[in-house]
Amino acid sequence: MSNLSNRYEFKLFFDVIDGNPNGDPDAGNLPRVDAETGFGLVSDVCLKRKIRNYVELTRQGEPGYEIFIQERAILNQRIDAAYETEEVKSAEDKDKVETARQQMCKRYYDIRSFGAVLTTGKNAGQVRGPLQMTFARSLAPIVSLEHSITRMAVTTEKESEEQKGGNRTMARKFTVPYGLYATHGFISPQLAANTGFNQNDLELFFNALINMFEYDRSAARGLMATRRLIVFKHDSALGNAPAWKLFDLVKCRQIDEGKAPRRFQDFEISIDQDNCPASVEIIEMV
Repeated sequence: MSNLSNRYEFKLFFDVIDGNPNGDPDAGNLPRVDAETGFGLVSDVCLKRKIRNYVELTRQGEPGYEIFIQERAILNQRIDAAYETEEVKSAEDKDKVETARQQMCKRYYDIRSFGAVLTTGKNAGQVRGPLQMTFARSLAPIVSLEHSITRMAVTTEKESEEQKGGNRTMARKFTVPYGLYATHGFISPQLAANTGFNQNDLELFFNALINMFEYDRSAARGLMATRRLIVFKHDSALGNAPAWKLFDLVKCRQIDEGKAPRRFQDFEISIDQDNCPASVEIIEMV
């Protein structure tokens, strides 16, 4: 398992049809939106959840690929468990925190990828992860639709009595008719060396970006798919060009701006290969 020796950046395009890609709890679960421009947003936390779920599904039971941030997990119990390992028990007192941190990185994929704060129970330090992602932003303003839905049943006997046996429940559902989103990511080999994130972990991460929506289906999210994954690989650990210059090489335009976009084919994505530095390799994974 070789260590990372190259800096990477990537740009991920994904879309949604008739679904809610990321509900906003501060707005009654409406799709997240930039209030000033109407462009849609998807949080980095939402995307990382899907990556964690993909890793958990595909690497279940494999040592080193457990997931720390997991539904219904009690995190302090997991931190405390690191102190029960032989490595931590045999370490000198001044080295126990660092040894516990190393054990947590070794055991949990998401810690050595995204980092974590491990000071909430027994102190296992803090981990700054080598993988960082931005909020995703749509390439055109989105429309949030609100739908009334019914259920031919009620929850309690009291509700049934109030409706005199009608047994009908009303609810709301929110969808985006169509949205194409882009997020940007950064991978640091220096931080990867600190957490033990290696080349195999990187390959798994890219596979997760490509396939994460295939294993996260629900009626609420509609039809979601990864459309393009463009990776910039530098030929050095420090990098050979600013990330923003590389991201600017990727252009996305709406073909007919007078028409509301409703499919991926309504957009055109191009890459300015001619102005890419020779020391940076462009890898189109999707």
